[in-house]
Amino acid sequence: MNGEALDEMGPIDYLIVEWPDRQPTGEAAPHLIDLVDRGLIRILDLAFIAKGENGSVAALEIADLGDGVEAFAAFEGASSGLLSDDDVVAAGEALEPGTSAALLVYENRWAAPFAAAMRRTGAQLVASGRIPIQDLLAALDAAEAEA
Repeated sequence: MNGEALDEMGPIDYLIVEWPDRQPTGEAAPHLIDLVDRGLIRILDLAFIAKGENGSVAALEIADLGDGVEAFAAFEGASSGLLSDDDVVAAGEALEPGTSAALLVYENRWAAPFAAAMRRTGAQLVASGRIPIQDLLAALDAAEAEA
């Protein structure tokens, strides 16, 4: 990818989603496909991981996920080269033993024009974060209890 194409990219995010005691059902796949189809995100990498009870971490192929996850086949081979085997192992360290997870790296295409304009003006991102929904709900509950 040339520098000009990189200048026009949106912010890149990653997330790790863990499923306790089971593998994904595929229920989320159509929603992910919809985000891609609408041009809101671009999937750069998608990896599935399992962590054994003994702490061992292994990458899973989409075909190995079982019934009901056929929709994830649309992302078979999604790999930009950003994720290494070491990244998969590091992601596995965040997991509880006996769980499986998806590691997703994606471009926020919806933000690309804004991000490109900011870069052209010399602006630099100095902080970023995300508020987990559980924290938001807890804060709302606390505010309601005080009222």
